[in-house]
Amino acid sequence: MKIIILGAGQVGGTLAENLVGEKNEITVIDSDPGKLRTLQDRLDLQVVTGVGSHPDVLRKAGAEDADMLIAVTSSDESNMLACQVAYSLFKTPTKIARVRSEQYIIYQEQLYKQQNIPVDHIIAPEQLVTTSIKRLIDYPGALQVVEFAEGKASLVAVKAYYGGLLVGHALSALKEHMPNVETRVAAIYRRGKPIRPLGTTVIEADDEVFFIAATKHIRAVMSELQKLESSYKRIMIAGGGLIGAGLAKRLEHKHNVKLIEYSAERAQYLSAHLDKTIVFRGDASDPELLTEEGIERVDAFIAVTNDDEANIMSAMLAKRMGAQKAMVLIQRGAYVDLVQGGEIDIAFSPQQATISALLTHIRRGDIVNVYSLRRGAAEAIEAIAHGDENTSKVVGKQIGDVRLPPGTTIGAIVRDDQVIIAHSDTVIKANDHVILFLVDKKYIGDVEKLFQPSAFFFG
Repeated sequence: MKIIILGAGQVGGTLAENLVGEKNEITVIDSDPGKLRTLQDRLDLQVVTGVGSHPDVLRKAGAEDADMLIAVTSSDESNMLACQVAYSLFKTPTKIARVRSEQYIIYQEQLYKQQNIPVDHIIAPEQLVTTSIKRLIDYPGALQVVEFAEGKASLVAVKAYYGGLLVGHALSALKEHMPNVETRVAAIYRRGKPIRPLGTTVIEADDEVFFIAATKHIRAVMSELQKLESSYKRIMIAGGGLIGAGLAKRLEHKHNVKLIEYSAERAQYLSAHLDKTIVFRGDASDPELLTEEGIERVDAFIAVTNDDEANIMSAMLAKRMGAQKAMVLIQRGAYVDLVQGGEIDIAFSPQQATISALLTHIRRGDIVNVYSLRRGAAEAIEAIAHGDENTSKVVGKQIGDVRLPPGTTIGAIVRDDQVIIAHSDTVIKANDHVILFLVDKKYIGDVEKLFQPSAFFFG
């Protein structure tokens, strides 16, 4: 596939890195030649220096025969204009734009049509991060929660702790402990490295365990791996930007929410526009303010300002002063691994959320959902099995007979409203939603081909 990426920042660079090894022809456009040189030194791709919405620059990048344009600069307007130019002059088939402004997102149904602004898919990072945090609030103790098949099935990452019923026991004991709940462990990371989960694999404390189950059974499975935490009731949010405000709005009717915002003008605006959230003007790293607002009774402190260092420091302080959980938004990917797991329980990256959403629209072979896991080291994929036994490599086959790439696991199948946990004798049927876990991303192209029906395939 021939793909033009507009913007060589963190998202554009990470996306190029994800795609360049998958037999794609990648060209990156940016006005900063230094960023482009850095990318070209590391990756096998083409670069073009210039303004990405200019017709001549797009033509130089190969827009005349490109399959896709992905505009992820820091400017919403530049991203949308580039999509308009690519459509009007070059008839680029697929156009994706990162859009952050709430004003553009509110009116997306009216705006993003071929006759108006021809953007096929918009990616709104703040909305994606807000949804990710909301899931973590819904499942206390989870490190990551991603949903498939319109929420019917979920893949959850948890850390196994001493006291968990399964710790010190083989995976096969799961069925004995929960005879009425079907689940599948898709992957285990021990001391940062993946190990293949078998029935004889013994769960150790501090293992990072990824399991798949029907969403309604998630809490039950989590209780096997760690002492189940109580539901969060009292939430404190540091930062009243798009993410902080959006999160408060989604939580305030079922939780007691307090929000700390440094800007007096923004704090006044939020007080007027949020229903039940208590808004304070102040510094979230001020110990006196945190004490006054009862930080020791807070179930989750969530720092989502635009400043990584401020988020880290305020979250560490909140945790030391008694907050049960500390979560932080980290813009710089290198910081995520450094801070998570100590005094900070969970660090989340808007870049990884954006990459996951972009990959969903880029993947081929009837793939409808892609999630980047473990800071981009692994992926979870939802693919639809199309075709029949004559045209498909998977339809009509038992899972044990499907030639999966190395390190790839089929965890579950969603058939209509039924979540079927995968076993070797489970037969894949046409239109099944198949949920796969990939430890090694280099085999993604093989998974895509596996789910592409062909008129010439005969078993």
